[in-house]
This record gives sequence, structure tokens and C-alpha cells, in this order.
Amino acid sequence: MSITQQQLLQILPNSGQVAGVFVPVLNAAMVRYQIIGPKRAAAFIAQIGHESGQLKYVREIWGPTAAQAKYEGRKDLGNTVAGDGSKYRGRGLIQITGRANYMACGEALSLDLIKQPELLEKPQHACLSAAWFWASKGLNTLADAGQFDKITQRINGGQNGAADRQTLYARALKVLS
Repeated sequence: MSITQQQLLQILPNSGQVAGVFVPVLNAAMVRYQIIGPKRAAAFIAQIGHESGQLKYVREIWGPTAAQAKYEGRKDLGNTVAGDGSKYRGRGLIQITGRANYMACGEALSLDLIKQPELLEKPQHACLSAAWFWASKGLNTLADAGQFDKITQRINGGQNGAADRQTLYARALKVLS
């Protein structure tokens, strides 16, 4: 099941023309990581739709905010070198964050994301990194079971943006079913 540009625009109406750029690489990433079928695809697109501001942001907007300032020195993110917080800010459609996650993602995708973290801003890598993260966290299983709140928890560490995520999910289920 491939997603068309029209379907993506119905789910993420604010994505505009960039939807056409993302459709082919999004479909390839979803197939590679078995994000197939309406339940999985709807949950995945809703989550990346929220995380990326409907495909507008492939790099976290940096203040730094109080929360972002706390990325610096966070051992759980692998941020052990001064400047890692900003260098390894959220990137890709699911906002991969932290040196350790960049390293793991880079190994999985055969990319040197430690030296070139901005590679995750390219549409192909933005999609692949999101699908890799999804698969690495076992989110297909949760999608199959309809456990959308648990998916949000694993991606976000909380329920930030839960209402928007739920709205996108409902819309995606309707469009893809």
C-alpha cells in the first residue's frame, strides 16, 4: 500500500507542495521498515506529521529554550562533548535527538551522522531515520494494537501535542482505510 500525494495532503493539509517531495521517499522508508497497512501507516504519518509540523521542519527550531538547554551534557542522550546539545538537536521527521541516537541511526542507515548531522535534513534521510526509529522502538506492534498513546510516549517521552497527534491519527485512519 503506497500513499499518494493526494492522501498525504488530506492527512497533512499544511504540508503544501513539499508533500510531493516526501511521498516517494516516505513510501520507500515505510516499505523498508514494514510500516504497511492502514493502522501502521496512519499512526506513523500522524506522529511524523506532528513532530515535523506537517513536514515543515526537519531540524528542531533552536532557541535554545530552557528544555533545549538541558540537552547539553545529557548522558542518556550520549551528549558528552561540549556543544553536543545543539549539534545533535532534533532532526528528521521524527526528530532524532542526541549523539547516541545519531550514532545508532547512522550505523543503521550507513551514514556518518556524527560528522554530518545535517544529513538528516534531506528528505530521504529524514524519512528513513523516522522509519528506523519507529521500527527500533517496536512501534509497528503498538500500531497494530491501536495503542496510539503508548506510541506517543515512546516517541516523545510524554504526551506533548497529544490532541494534535490524535486529530492527525483520526484523519489518517479515515483517509487510509
